Amino acid sequence: MERKVKVAAVSYLNTRPLLYGFRDHPVMNMLELSADYPAKIAQQLIDGEVDVALVPVATIPKLQEYHIISDFCIGAEGPVASVCLFSEVPLNEIKRIYLDYQSRTSVALLKVLVREHWKLDVELIETNGDYEDKINGTDAGLVIGDRALEQRHVSPYIYDLAEHWMRFTSLPFVFAAWISNKPLPAEFIQQFNNANSLGIHNIPAVVAENPYPLYDLTTYYTQNISYPLTPSKRQGLQRFLGFLMK
Repeated sequence: MERKVKVAAVSYLNTRPLLYGFRDHPVMNMLELSADYPAKIAQQLIDGEVDVALVPVATIPKLQEYHIISDFCIGAEGPVASVCLFSEVPLNEIKRIYLDYQSRTSVALLKVLVREHWKLDVELIETNGDYEDKINGTDAGLVIGDRALEQRHVSPYIYDLAEHWMRFTSLPFVFAAWISNKPLPAEFIQQFNNANSLGIHNIPAVVAENPYPLYDLTTYYTQNISYPLTPSKRQGLQRFLGFLMK
């Protein structure tokens, strides 16, 4: 290869199993790896600043060209635990929802559920910084990632978006996938896939090096997050993209 492939990943707990196998792996000789929050690296992929990124799947319609290059993803076949609508009141009493600025997919999924499934008449409020302290009374908040695992200890009402998507469609959900904005060599993709698989098959080691008292990471990595990009997950992804195109 003429130059190294520029790869960007999300710096959340849920990506640790996918990234675990990259250390000391031969694929590292082929790539440059950086990390940031989902919406930021999605923009980098759109702008061509990186070649591959683990991005929210709502990024796909914004790309001129896209290729899903890995057999692994950030997905869920039930409650995902870390992408939730948090509230002090039941769903039908919510008046306003603060949206998490860190992930386009989670916001897009919430909008689909609000409109198509829950059929709520609520005001949606964009954010660009911390807003968790505003989740009170009839004001709810969509919180994702590690901050969502913390918010689970605060809010009495928790509506898990992956769980409600499953109720709505009977399909699993894909939050993020490894996507490239150009074709890549088969050898790179094979090595990249192999590196991904190492952490998925060594969850106890991943848990051991990421102490996290707020939530049981073994449960999170084996029951909440579902990493293989299965045919049913691809079907769920296409269904979701169909809603985005509406």
